[in-house]
Amino acid sequence: MRILVVEDEKKIATFVRRGLKEEGYAVDLAFDGVQAHEMAFSNDYNLIILDVMMPKMDGMTLCKKLRDDKITAPILMLTAKEDVKYRVEGLNAGADDYLTKPFAFEELLARVRAHLRKKDGQLSCLQVGDLTLDLIKHRVERADREIVVSVKEFSLLELLMRHVGYVVTRTMIAEQVWDIHFDTSSNVIDVYINYLRSKINEGHKKKLIDTVRGRGYILNAV
Repeated sequence: MRILVVEDEKKIATFVRRGLKEEGYAVDLAFDGVQAHEMAFSNDYNLIILDVMMPKMDGMTLCKKLRDDKITAPILMLTAKEDVKYRVEGLNAGADDYLTKPFAFEELLARVRAHLRKKDGQLSCLQVGDLTLDLIKHRVERADREIVVSVKEFSLLELLMRHVGYVVTRTMIAEQVWDIHFDTSSNVIDVYINYLRSKINEGHKKKLIDTVRGRGYILNAV
């Protein structure tokens, strides 16, 4: 899952990005409205966290512009203004939710998860054969046996399971599991694929992840 955080206060932006990355999300940052519009228009984000007060283009204007451009990703607005009229204005501009500053990160995270579930049609668990991935508990099981995975391994497996039977390219993985600064010449993706393949295949005859040479990786339907 890839999230765009639009926040001109770099301390807050860095704090939010760090917390979301620890939860397994790929996070990009934009520090003004114009930069955010360019990034949202050229990248596929699952969620946009948008501050209202920003230079160059304010959050309300940006939100309206994104909706006019047919960008449908859920938008969670952040603001220090508590008046109801500002919340109403934000929702009327096309935002899906509104959170006032200061906020507890736990609440922000809960709202992020809720909007991502809503976008997926309330999906809370992915399953391919005897392999299951619980999106709420962050738990992976195969044949009812828990498999302990890292945050990045969980995100990688989620991406593969959402595209079961189809090739997932290295570019897709870089965009959805890592962030915009990922070095595409690195072998990190191959390393994590090997970690994940070893863990979910251990003790099973059926091997689920295959490499498609020159293209990427595929999680096979059972």
